[in-house]
Amino acid sequence: MATIKLGFAPTRRSIFSAPDAIKYRNLTAGRLEELGVSFVDITDINEEGLLYDDSHVKIIAEKFRAEGIDGLFLPHCNFGTEYVCARLAKELGVPVLIWGPRDERPDENGIRLRDSQCGLFATGKVLRRFKVPFTYMTNCRLKDPEFERGIRDFLAVCNVVKVFKNTRILQIAPRPFDFWTTMCNEGELLERFNIQLSPIPMPELTSEIRQVKEERTEVEKIIKDCKESMNIKISEEALLNVAALKAAMKNLAVKYGCNAIAIQCWNALQGEIGIMPCGANSLLNEEGIPVVCETDIHGAITAVMVEAAGMDECRSFFADWTVRHPDNENGELLQHCGPWPISVAKEKPTLGYPLAFNHPGAVEAEAKHGEMTLCRFDGDNGEYSLLLGKAKGIDGPYTKGTYVWVEVANLKKLEAKLVEGPYIHHCVGIHKDIVPVLYEACKYIGVKPDLYDDNEEEIRAYLRGE
Repeated sequence: MATIKLGFAPTRRSIFSAPDAIKYRNLTAGRLEELGVSFVDITDINEEGLLYDDSHVKIIAEKFRAEGIDGLFLPHCNFGTEYVCARLAKELGVPVLIWGPRDERPDENGIRLRDSQCGLFATGKVLRRFKVPFTYMTNCRLKDPEFERGIRDFLAVCNVVKVFKNTRILQIAPRPFDFWTTMCNEGELLERFNIQLSPIPMPELTSEIRQVKEERTEVEKIIKDCKESMNIKISEEALLNVAALKAAMKNLAVKYGCNAIAIQCWNALQGEIGIMPCGANSLLNEEGIPVVCETDIHGAITAVMVEAAGMDECRSFFADWTVRHPDNENGELLQHCGPWPISVAKEKPTLGYPLAFNHPGAVEAEAKHGEMTLCRFDGDNGEYSLLLGKAKGIDGPYTKGTYVWVEVANLKKLEAKLVEGPYIHHCVGIHKDIVPVLYEACKYIGVKPDLYDDNEEEIRAYLRGE
């Protein structure tokens, strides 16, 4: 599971109770510890461990940067000091979570100690003035389920933003000529999102394959793992090439500091090593290194976002929207030649042959059913968006490759979005509901969320804690 570190800067305002603010600072820190949240506090900045003095902003920011925080948590332990919160948030440039504990009833003299909710209204407005995007967790008690859910969702949002802004994709060869759909604007991805490509030619890959074959140790380990986890229906020579390709791609990803791979899977590769890369892709996907087909850079970006939103707890799969279900009007086939990770399969996979090619090396298995999130990062003409929504696995006819039949709420609406764009026939799926997390993460990365279920108010209600 991914580890995210929060900067913990609880805030107060002078006209409300400082002792009560300190009390809630300690209670909140204790609750985060109970939930296993990694955080950096400010108890060394002042004796209260609270943010209220403008002169402390720079010092706190320097500490948080040095500690490498991924998000900023601003609990309003009484009303809070809104402009100091905004200045710190602006200085750090990370996702921001604001929350305050529910206030107790006034005492017998009508005195209120905190007015935390009122302070949240003020901070939200000032953050907007500073043009700082932020996440609001509903005004609730520390033991309320909304608190734990909100914290865990925010950690996942921080993970998406962190990974997205630090993505480097190993591009193995140019896109196949016929795949005009997978063209991308490399310069724009770097300028707008800090997403970097590391392009290498096919000969660099084949050279690395020869080296790992000569070294032999890692290749033999991969062959052993394949024989234990899959039904092998290809020759020993082909299996050797699958293992060598997997080891070579991983070595090159490490060499160039990449967290995802996009490979020109056909047809130059087959002329060089005689196999489809799907099995090798599957093995890397299982390790949490997303590999996508047809040099689909936007697909690789989608995959790293999905894995991050799932906090690396389960693996994603890269699929084609292919054909409609023969019987279900809202059913669709998700399929690809065979790159899906083994853990996605509902049966022991077979390492065999794909649907449309005569070369060996593709995984064959139906994926598990259940609830899924499907999404696609894409863009053209200078605009980028994230198509996302839910689906569930359903029964359908057998087909080759890695596949699953799914049902969505309204296939005709989804089909129109795919045709009218900016999307293509590729998507990424995961057996987890990460729609709210991805929706919220979009505000921090400058990408428009595009909900194909047309349920934005439902998602916003969930994020409000309803």
